[in-house]
This record gives sequence, structure tokens and C-alpha cells, in this order.
Amino acid sequence: MSKVLMKGNEAVGAAAIKAGCKCFFGYPITPSSEIPEYISRKLPEAGGVFLQAESEIAAINMVYGAGGAGARCMTASSSPGISLKQEGITYAAGAEIPCVIVNMMRGGPGLGSIQPSQADYYQSTRGGGNGDYRTLCYAPSSIQELVDYVMLAFDKADYYRNPVLIAADGMIGQIMEAVEFKEPEPIELPPKDWATTGTGGKRKPNVVNSLYLQAEELQEHNKRLEKKYKIMEENEVRYEAFGLEDAEVVCVAYGTTSRIVKSAIKQAQAKGIKVGMIRPITIWPYPYDVFKEIGPNAKGILGVEMSTGQLLDDIKIGIAGRLPVYFNGTQGGMVPTPGSILADIEKIAGGTK
Repeated sequence: MSKVLMKGNEAVGAAAIKAGCKCFFGYPITPSSEIPEYISRKLPEAGGVFLQAESEIAAINMVYGAGGAGARCMTASSSPGISLKQEGITYAAGAEIPCVIVNMMRGGPGLGSIQPSQADYYQSTRGGGNGDYRTLCYAPSSIQELVDYVMLAFDKADYYRNPVLIAADGMIGQIMEAVEFKEPEPIELPPKDWATTGTGGKRKPNVVNSLYLQAEELQEHNKRLEKKYKIMEENEVRYEAFGLEDAEVVCVAYGTTSRIVKSAIKQAQAKGIKVGMIRPITIWPYPYDVFKEIGPNAKGILGVEMSTGQLLDDIKIGIAGRLPVYFNGTQGGMVPTPGSILADIEKIAGGTK
């Protein structure tokens, strides 16, 4: 299959359409605006519906309605827009509505900037809405992975009856790379016999709901959801790792930042420093178990992120106090450099960090 050169945001739209998305509801916000722009042109040609909502809040509730009716649907936004969607996301998780939500992260807090950031890690992995809920969350590092995981997200959303998030920084939405639209992994999906598609006089009406006024009933519902999330934790962890057994330093990074880290690692290896890497592809569920593969020569862990260090919590859980954890971070749209990362690697390896 031939490759095509595409901008990241446009590749999101193309991947969604190929995955069978039939409804997109959104509101433009930089740096994700090319997603609805592309889908507004292409989705109607594929027999789908594009609707620019009056707000992000309206958009996520439209997703709730279409998803509840059994349609493959999605929305996309950027950081403050995703914040506005949080109530709808927890409603969707509580009512078990499958949908896909793409976040092209920008600097914050608040309106922040339109530059790339990874400061929505807590929001993506801990949930920005109320209650006990979880959302499978992919963090692609290239446009090819962005395409692959957007397509997979629709299947996983249907499989688990749950919202699925794509957490990418604004940089990946704006760059251009050659991508191949491969057929997704085959997944046997359950029938949507729960959807509000009309009874046709043949069955009782379906009710899609997240409201349970009786405490015992809500507890039972939450226990069932908890079992589903545990299955996700058992089966959906994805990561890339290399060089852990003899590493002096192990770097941890995700998304496009991980590509910058890999450049720094090559420079460190050229200087004779043994450096390993852990790259979470799912930032929830997180690949905690891979930290057990780090060998006895390691002197420390270096987390690298475009934030003030939100991923450090998960690194510390994974390493369980066995090694010191250091951080190299940038904020506000600043991007880490290979040189700054290399300097930290050298300090950790030399025992001066």
C-alpha cells in the first residue's frame, strides 16, 4: 500500500473516516482546527454527518446522543476545549457510550498559548470529570501512530463501550509525514443491542443513563465498571522499551517528546553511555510492569515532558523507590532540546545530578 504525505490533524480526520466514523461534532480551536476543517469536507462525502456545535459543551453532548444511538462518533479539541468537555466525558463513561475524543494539547493553564504542550497528562490519565471512571488513552509519537491509534480507538470504544482518548501535543497535529492507511487489527465486536435505535415494536425501549438514585444500585453499577477497567489494565497496555537490562540511565517520555529523547540517547551512546528508554503508548493504562526489567547498573530515571512533571507520578509508581527519579521539562510551548536532555543523562551517569 502506498504512503501519502499528510498533516497530522488532517490524518486524524482521514483515519476516523476510514474507521467508519459517521458523526463528528466539534468546535474549532487552535492547534486542532484542521481536524474539523478536513472532516467537514470529507465526512459528508463518505455518508457521514459533520456539525459544528455552538460550543465544546454542546459538541460532547451531541457525541453522547449519537453514540447512545449506536453511531461511531467523535469529537476533537485542544486543552481548554477538552476541559469544557469533561462533564460530557464522565457522563459518557457512566452511561457506557463508545466515542473517540482527540486532544491536540496546547500550553496552559487556562487559555495559555497555542503552542504544543503535554500538560494535560493528569486530565487524560486521572480523569477531569467527577466520579470513578477511566478512559483508555493513547499517546502517539508520529503521524503514522496517530493514524493507527485513531482507527484502533473506534474499535476499542465499541469493544469496551467506553470513551477512548487520543492525547497528542499540538506539534504532532501541525507537522507533515508520510503515512500508510493500514487495515486495523481485527477485533470481534459485541452487537450494539443496548443502543437507542427505536424498538420497531419488537422489544422494550433501551435506556442509556448514568443516573442511579439508589446508593446500592449505583454501587453495583460502579463495581461492574471497575471490572471493565481492570480488564483494560490487563489487556490494553502498550509501550516501547529498549536497552533496559544494562542501562546506566533510563529515559521515560511519550508522544513527540520521545523522538527528541531518542536523538539525545543516540548522542549519549556515541559517548559510551548506556541509556535505555521506556515510551508509554498507552498513558492509561500505564506500563508499570516494564520498570521491573531495568537492570542493576541503572543509576537513575530521567523523565522528559513538556510540562512541570506530571508523568513523574506514574514513573515513581513504576520504579517503586528502587532508583532516584529526575526530570527535564519545558512549559508554555517550549520544546526540550537533545542537548539539554544529553546534559542530564551525562550528569546522572556520572553521579553529579
